[in-house]
Formats: sequence, C-alpha cells, structure tokens
Amino acid sequence: MSGAVDTQAPGKIPEFKQVLGHPAPLWMLFMTEFWERFAFYGMRWALALYIVAQFYSGDSTGEAPASRLYGAYLALVYAAALFGGYVADRVIGYQRSILLGAVIMAAGLFLIMLPNEHLFKLGLATVIAGNGLFKPNISTMVGKLYSTSDERRDSGFTLFYMGINLGAMIAPWLTGILAERVMGGTSEMPAYKVVFLVSGIGMLISLVWFWFGRRQLQGIGRPPEGAEGKGRVLTTAICALIAIPVIYFLLSIGAGALQWVLTVLFVGLCILILKEGFKDGAVRRDMAIAMLIIFVFNVLFWCFFEQAGSSFNFLAQNIVNRDFGGWIFPVGWFQSVNSLAIITLAPVLAWLWVKMGRNNPSIPRKFGLGLIFNGLAFLLLMFALSSLVDPQTLKIPFWTLFMVYVIQSVGELCLSPIGLSMVTKLAPVRLVGFGMGGWFLSTAIGNNLSGIFASEVSGESGMTTASALSGYTFGFWALLGGGVLLFLLAPLIQKLMHGVK
Repeated sequence: MSGAVDTQAPGKIPEFKQVLGHPAPLWMLFMTEFWERFAFYGMRWALALYIVAQFYSGDSTGEAPASRLYGAYLALVYAAALFGGYVADRVIGYQRSILLGAVIMAAGLFLIMLPNEHLFKLGLATVIAGNGLFKPNISTMVGKLYSTSDERRDSGFTLFYMGINLGAMIAPWLTGILAERVMGGTSEMPAYKVVFLVSGIGMLISLVWFWFGRRQLQGIGRPPEGAEGKGRVLTTAICALIAIPVIYFLLSIGAGALQWVLTVLFVGLCILILKEGFKDGAVRRDMAIAMLIIFVFNVLFWCFFEQAGSSFNFLAQNIVNRDFGGWIFPVGWFQSVNSLAIITLAPVLAWLWVKMGRNNPSIPRKFGLGLIFNGLAFLLLMFALSSLVDPQTLKIPFWTLFMVYVIQSVGELCLSPIGLSMVTKLAPVRLVGFGMGGWFLSTAIGNNLSGIFASEVSGESGMTTASALSGYTFGFWALLGGGVLLFLLAPLIQKLMHGVK
C-alpha cells in the first residue's frame, strides 16, 4: 500500500543496472520490505495472546480487552500512514522517512518486551509511529524506479508484493517455533518475549539493509529541493516522539471512543471529497460518490477479515484440534496460511481475470466477490462449530480453520489489489491524496471494528463453542448481505464510475 502519490516525472529516471530484467534497486527494496514485514507479522500473531497471558494471568476474561486493543493497534497503523506519506513528499524525502521509521519501529518492538502494561502500550504506540513513516513510502519508492509507460512496472510491483508475502509467511513460522522452544516456552505457554525480540532484530536487519543499499537509488527518494539539511530530520523525529504519547492516549481511551474519532475524521474527509467533486462537474461528482460507496463496503470486509490476529487466534488456541499424534501445531503458524495462499493463488486469479476478457467482473462486483468469499469462510466455521465438534475433546478439526484462511485469501485477492488503483482513478484530481486517506481510514475503521467484534465473540468470560458459533453466524450473514447488496448496486455504481474499469 502507498500513502503518497508517485510524482516521478518520465525521462528523469537514472540508468540503473538491470538484474533479472528489473532495476537493481528493486531487489534491495524487496529485501528491505521483506524484513520489515517479517518484523510486523512476526509479532502480530502473538499480540492478543500475550496480553491475556501477561496482563490477565492467562484468564480467558482477558480475551475481550485484548481483542479491542489489538483492533485499535491495527487501526492506528493504517491511520498513521496518512501522515507518513505527507512527511516524505513535503518534508524529508522518502529515503530519510524510511530510515527514521525503521529506527522508531525497532525501538517499539524491543519496548513491548518489557512486562509492564503501560510500557507495552507505549511500545505499540512507538511501532505505530514508525510504521507510519516507513510503510507507505517504501511502496512509493518502487514506483519511482520505472516510468509510467514502462511495461515492466506492474511486474515490478508484483515481485515487490511477493517480498511482502514471503516475509509475512516466514515470520509466524519462525517466531512460532522459537516461542515454544526457547526460554522455557511450551505449546501451552509460548515465550512471547522471544517473538518480540526476533521481530525487533528483523526490523534492525531491514534498517541496515536499506542504509547500505540506498546508494543504488542514485538520488531517487532524496529530500525535496531546498530541504536537504538535517534539521528537518531532527524536527520530524521530535514530532514523531511527541506523537507517541498521543497515539498511546488513543490506544488507551478504548476501541469505542477511538471509533468515534476515526468516524469523525472519515466523515470530514468524505465531505471534502464530495465538495471538490461537485466543483469539478457531474462526472467527477459521480465518480467521488461511487468511490465513497465502495469505502463503506471496504469497512465491512476488513471488520471480519481481521479476525486473524484476535478471535481466530483464541479459536485456534482453545477450540481447534492442533494435536498431530503428540506434536502440537503452533497457533502462530495459522498466520502463515494467508500469505502462502496469496502467493499460490494470485497468479491463478490474475490469469482468470485475463481469460474472462470482456466478462471480467467490474470493480464493484469484484468487491462483492471479496465480501462473499469472506462470508463463505464464516459459513465453514458455522458448519464446523455446529456439526464437527468432537464430543470427547470438544474441538473442531484442524483443516476447518486452515481452509478458513485460504477462502478468506481468495476474498482478499478479489478486493485488496484494486483498492488503491481505484482511488487514483475515481478521486477528484486535486484530492487524490485525500482519496488515499479515505481508503486508509475506511480500512482503519474496519480494523478497529474487528477488535470490537472479536471482543463480542469472546464475551465477558472468554470464547466458548457457543459464543464463537453465535458471533461467526452473525459474521456470515453480514458479509453475505453486504456482498449481495453490492452485486445489486453494481450497475448503479458502474454507471457513476463513467467507464472507469
């Protein structure tokens, strides 16, 4: 995802050495992002489980507050990307933004190792601040390696996306093993601090890799003209440090209050976009309305998709049979299934869209398919929790949750890859940045709602088969209803898009 607009002018791109048919810096950025995603996803699976184990002494009553904090954390990660793109564009440049973000993220990852709830939240706030400076800008750097007419551009982004998913796939696998085998960790009680330590080390590798590799960029991503001094970097670092207590406050006010903050920001941004759309005439007005309608359905998708790090973890820990003849499948390994499925299925779906030709679904219908596939994953859980519970162990088969992640990944591939591209085509010309902001904010709202929903699934006393069945049944009907509604609205939305594909 990218939080800043690619402004690289055609004809101003340096002559890069080519490696495997692409500019050499692509592979440097590939590995930089690989290690950053390794750090981010390496600790993501453990967050909610760690909160319950460390701050609630393992009592299941901690599941609901842990889920709400996890959702708020994810929401603020996306919201922070709004500011990171602006800082890179206008203040310190992409290279310095990435380096500063990496330093701050690494500090936060090491800080959450400390067994104190206030320091833990402060560490999360620090990770959020660093991620805001790092994540939206490294994706934009990839775009700056190619001219807009370079036919290799899409291929380059595809390779970069593979780096993201490779890091996200390997991290839970490695950190899951280490958590159960180092510092006295077991399958029943993993050593979660090892997870955060290894993730912090991964972030440091990302930092060092980019520090030495950035010479390959030949000036791309350097500070704007007239802003080369280091004073701006110091000012940005101070502002980031000031932002950390603000983020800590937003994490601490509770998911419900945070939802109001995010909603007010989102509504205000939508009003600005609509106002600008009306100024630009009927066509641009209609396009803006179409984009905002899709934003609403984007909220619904991520609300249920992001159960992966919260309620699905508690489901895996307590209700899924992970015993393979005495060997227990680590909870964290489920987090690798999504990335494995994305890597495997992305080429298949890309081929299918091309093969369908004129029958290729429109943008609204692809979003509708995303919602419906997400809903089918919840339908499988409904079936498992109602009909496949083992009467002796009171657990559901391993394969059911595994396939839930696979089915959700199909939904993600229908929806996520086209989101940012859609925004660049439909947003008012002078407010593309705000359009990106709307996309990120709608995703952030969905993530925060995911934590609130997960807390309802667990209830006050922790997740049970009955509470999971009740919650996931609601999820299925909400997603199915949203998907069907979007299919029905698709002709109207497509008309508002005025030919945009």
